[in-house]
Amino acid sequence: MSRLRDTYKNEIVDAMIKKFSYKNAMEVPKLEKVVINMGVGEAKENAKILDSAMADLEKIAGQKPIVTRAKNSVANFKIREGMPIGCKVTLRGERMYEFVDRLINLALPRVRDFRGVNPNAFDGRGNYALGIKEQLIFPEIEYDKVDKVRGMDIIFVTTAHTDEEARELLTLFNMPFER
Repeated sequence: MSRLRDTYKNEIVDAMIKKFSYKNAMEVPKLEKVVINMGVGEAKENAKILDSAMADLEKIAGQKPIVTRAKNSVANFKIREGMPIGCKVTLRGERMYEFVDRLINLALPRVRDFRGVNPNAFDGRGNYALGIKEQLIFPEIEYDKVDKVRGMDIIFVTTAHTDEEARELLTLFNMPFER
């Protein structure tokens, strides 16, 4: 079992009960899933680009990504409905906690000029979205083997009802929010 999950079970639950005065431990919000999405717009010209993006995402997440396809056609972007335009991974359980631990303690400190993540990127329902400009911050990615620097979106889905509860939960996971 990961260190982060053990911490959640004990310290985080106690701190959340104390701060929000929940009646029991089952009311405490928890991390439900983490979705990592990589949009690859250039995939419409070259299918190999999508394959390399999927390989990178698989190394980062430790799980095979699925291809995301265009929902509708957009003439200005030369995209037809059903074309592959990206890939995503949904992490739950042990893999999710392991990824969050690596993201917070290894990857984010490696970002250039890092001052913390945006504290206002909550959606109003207790979910948090984080954009990363390059996949090179993850230690699994070898700098020499990268064909192109790509960004990704990481969405933390929680069971929290308000942004304040979700912000406190992520802060207790040591998420480095800007001051």
